[in-house]
Amino acid sequence: MATLVIALAVAALANWQMRRPFGRRWLPVVPWFGVQFLAVAIALIMVAHLVSLLTGRPFGRGYAP
Repeated sequence: MATLVIALAVAALANWQMRRPFGRRWLPVVPWFGVQFLAVAIALIMVAHLVSLLTGRPFGRGYAP
């Protein structure tokens, strides 16, 4: 849960920084779009993990060879 909350907070921060003018950003050299993309990807993985914990079924393929 903590990782999910942190990832969403970082995604929100990156979104806020991308919407600011270039000269007023905290760190103009940081690729905020990439940071937001990674944070959203981590959040989606954490949501999938949380769903697998709640349902009791492992995440991934539904069968084993």
